[in-house]
Amino acid sequence: MNQAVAVGVAALFVRKTTHYRDIPGVDCYDLERDALTWPGGCPGVFHPPCRSWGKLSQFAKPRPGEKELGLWSMAMVRKCGGVVEHPKSSRLWAVAGCIGYGMRDQFGGVLIPVFQSWWGHKAPKETCFYIVGPVPELPDYVPPKMVQSVESMSKARREVTPFDLAVWLVDVARQCEVTS
Repeated sequence: MNQAVAVGVAALFVRKTTHYRDIPGVDCYDLERDALTWPGGCPGVFHPPCRSWGKLSQFAKPRPGEKELGLWSMAMVRKCGGVVEHPKSSRLWAVAGCIGYGMRDQFGGVLIPVFQSWWGHKAPKETCFYIVGPVPELPDYVPPKMVQSVESMSKARREVTPFDLAVWLVDVARQCEVTS
């Protein structure tokens, strides 16, 4: 058995109906199962809430403490390895000290811009992955097709992580080493 497949992965801040539940070896933390109770010890795929960090954050109504979950996710991925996913335009990247696309920071993390449509999202959905671990091969660049704009989607459709992307992110996290 490939050692990378044996590594458990946590998926944190996911929807209750997430595709991550369909991937063997993934321990999911949704709203009911508080991600802050995650003990670490394995790499993670982090999807912290983004409304406090986005372009329209002044109109957001986050729950108390929600904004801090982005910084907590960055600290945990730097400790345990894995991936943080957030919009490309998120202010989290600058606040957390990311230095630029494709450049390793002092924690060994690298910020990679992508379109989620490469993995089947119905909208282009510009996203960045902050990866603390090996940088994986990305799909060949395909100009995003505008099947639907993110703004015209329901919240659930907008937030869904396509199955192929969830599998890819778990594979990325499985290649990361736990440092503590």
